[in-house]
Amino acid sequence: MDANFLLQAIIFLSAGVFCVPLAKRFGLSAVLGYLIGGMLIGPYILGLVGNEGESVMGFAEFGVVMMLFLIGLELEPSQFWQMRKGIFGLGSIQFFLTTIALFYVGKLFGWQWQMSLAVAMTLSMSSTAIVLQTLKEKNLSQTAAGQASFSVLLFQDIMVIPILALLPFLANKTNANIEAEETHSIIKGLPAWTQAAIVLGAVNLVVLAGKFLVVPVLRIVSKTRLRELFTASALLLVVAVSYLMELVGLSSALGAFLAGVVLASNEFKHELETNIQPFKDLLLGLFFIGVGASINFKLLAEQPLLVSGIVFGLIILKAVVLFIAGKVFKLKTDQNLIFSLGVAQVGEFAFVLLAFSNQLEIIDKTWSDLLMASTAVSMTLTPILLILNEKFISPKFEEKVTAKPQKETDKIEETHDVIIAGFGHFGSTVGRFLRANGIKSTILDFDPDRVDLLRKMGFKVHYGDATRIDFLEAAGAEKAKILIAAIDSPAINEELIRKVKKRFPHLHIMSRAKNRFDAYELMDLGVNDIYRETLYSSVKLAEDTLKFLGFNSNVVKEKGQRFIEYDEKSIRKLKADRHNLKQYALSAKEQMEIQEKLLQDDQLHEHNEQAKKQFPDIE
Repeated sequence: MDANFLLQAIIFLSAGVFCVPLAKRFGLSAVLGYLIGGMLIGPYILGLVGNEGESVMGFAEFGVVMMLFLIGLELEPSQFWQMRKGIFGLGSIQFFLTTIALFYVGKLFGWQWQMSLAVAMTLSMSSTAIVLQTLKEKNLSQTAAGQASFSVLLFQDIMVIPILALLPFLANKTNANIEAEETHSIIKGLPAWTQAAIVLGAVNLVVLAGKFLVVPVLRIVSKTRLRELFTASALLLVVAVSYLMELVGLSSALGAFLAGVVLASNEFKHELETNIQPFKDLLLGLFFIGVGASINFKLLAEQPLLVSGIVFGLIILKAVVLFIAGKVFKLKTDQNLIFSLGVAQVGEFAFVLLAFSNQLEIIDKTWSDLLMASTAVSMTLTPILLILNEKFISPKFEEKVTAKPQKETDKIEETHDVIIAGFGHFGSTVGRFLRANGIKSTILDFDPDRVDLLRKMGFKVHYGDATRIDFLEAAGAEKAKILIAAIDSPAINEELIRKVKKRFPHLHIMSRAKNRFDAYELMDLGVNDIYRETLYSSVKLAEDTLKFLGFNSNVVKEKGQRFIEYDEKSIRKLKADRHNLKQYALSAKEQMEIQEKLLQDDQLHEHNEQAKKQFPDIE
């Protein structure tokens, strides 16, 4: 193996290992940490990597391909069909409006129409890798903003194919022919109808192979019980599909996504995810480092105003178009802001398209370098823009949201003293217990599939977004006594509690928490009745273990209650140290020792009391 490749790999990996923990320590996203690491090792700061780092980057770009394969695995064909309106509706509005606007901006610079059109289509693209990874880190993938972002990004990935086909027609004939000879596609030079037939045939081949070839092969591999062989099979699948798609002139990332969708319903779905996830995360990290390293700081220093103007002009223009598209599709204002700012950068495909346009002499070298530098800077700014939106912009619009969700919110005709928001496994257990004891409750949930299922099971569940003030009012929050906040997502649960505290201060809130750290956040919001998911079930399991070992049932139950009581007291003492992990660990150790000592003292006290009863004459 080339020693230079190994050295470059060490530098890339070291940048990630050093910078990402630092970024997380200061509350920044991991993506931003990778980007900063890339800037530091790049040719314009420390100069540890330059063009020789391209061998590592070529490998790292495969992380984007594997990311789209995993996304496809999560999205079954039926779900993909349900999203067609967002993909082809929202996606087309964003792409074509942005392209038209940028085309006329290019004309203002005095560009020829061919250059204006090529640049406009290129800069309309956004970064699939950065947007989806940032949304995932912030637990926003399943929100309306996350789904809208995914729809737009997928449509853009689809549009890469016709853009690559169109660019040679914008160049002079000689250059177009030269480029056609250099491409690896097997369909070069064929008639248009033949190319279309081959592309369609390749797509159908992936679909059929996924159903009738890949699954049987995976069954055979799984019987060997060799984990490394299954991992190799998963990687082979992604590489083979990507290669096939590139052979017929399609995007390898789009092909991987298609393969994921085809395999989304088979029994090996979770095994494939488990095996590919570590490779995807590592290669995506290297890709982000490469983007950071590609920022041309020399060019920024020479023309700071021009590059800054291009970057912020692009972000503002794209954000405005995205916000308009979001309004057309009735996104709530806070979700629309996340969507608009999150997808407003220029994406990784721009590097490919700009280089291609430069080879075809559609765009000159100077403008190509300027636009590539601007692209890299805009990608770097995305995590920062989302942080600024989360801290300063979005909270101002929380009470102004009036847009309806995708499904019509249910009308609530009957209200009760108890409102349960979120009726998954946790909320439904609470609701069943209350109902068994004659307590009726108003049940709210925002998952349409779960609502339909619960209704078939006999529950009266109302579909709607519990964080909407008007929906809470319809649920009788003005007159209710108790709100049970049991939503699966801690972030959404906290958002609900903040709004209820502000709008319905009389409501007594009892909230679910996934763990201690979620409980700390709820305490900061002024919630006193917090119920951790794992605490009571864990203690119950420990109680049953003691019973199995011969302990008295009544004694064990009392011990469990005392343990919970002491643990609840200790968590309130530990809250102040949670932001200092070193101090938190010391305090947690101290509290555990105190807790165990108290339990031991209780046990000794019980023994003494029992001895006094048996031998009253002994002091």
